[in-house]
Amino acid sequence: DWDYETLSRRLQEMAFLNRDLAINLTDERPDHATTAEDGDPGEPRAVHYRYAGGIADFVRYLNATKEPVHATVIDFGEEGDGISAEIAMQWNASYAESVHTFANTINTAEGGTHEEGFRSALTSIVNRYAKEQKLLREKDDNLTGEDVREGLAAIIHVKLANPQFEGQTKTKLGNTEAKSFVQKAVNDHLRDWFDRNPGEAKDIITKATQAARARIAARQARDLTRRKGLLES
Repeated sequence: DWDYETLSRRLQEMAFLNRDLAINLTDERPDHATTAEDGDPGEPRAVHYRYAGGIADFVRYLNATKEPVHATVIDFGEEGDGISAEIAMQWNASYAESVHTFANTINTAEGGTHEEGFRSALTSIVNRYAKEQKLLREKDDNLTGEDVREGLAAIIHVKLANPQFEGQTKTKLGNTEAKSFVQKAVNDHLRDWFDRNPGEAKDIITKATQAARARIAARQARDLTRRKGLLES
């Protein structure tokens, strides 16, 4: 007795990851039909998924109920020998990050090398761009990865000829080449996007610097509370 909602979510995920793939699901089990107002069995439950924007539409879906920091969904891809990567991202005004990674359409819930490459490149590019554009002073500390990813919704999808999955549930990607490949793709394409969209790039940097100030203020408040407690003791 399969769970309709779980299967529906997984098929929607598959449609996002495969641009323009049409997927239809109809639950024809009589005891699972919708109920009409007069108590008679209603129509079978059915969903149809098709996303022309692929993972960019996935990001829009994640941010549907949130306020975007910048208007454009950043979307790019790269192909290599036996490996490819698609990445889409957009920051919102929330404080939580929502980064989802996939390998050959498998949800790598435990992350892995492709996520490591993405995180490393993202933090590096944002810091470098912020200092070059004087949005961050040279004497200021670099923004941390957590600062940069605050409010970020992102999808990273890699396809590999020989994927290696690790972890207890086999949902962590272990291919070492995925890290450097994703890192290079982000370095090349995201920096280019920043240069072509300076206004939106500034909004992203502002979001990250606000996160950094909040983090520093919270740490100072904790330190002050601890010192006060020690003095009172």
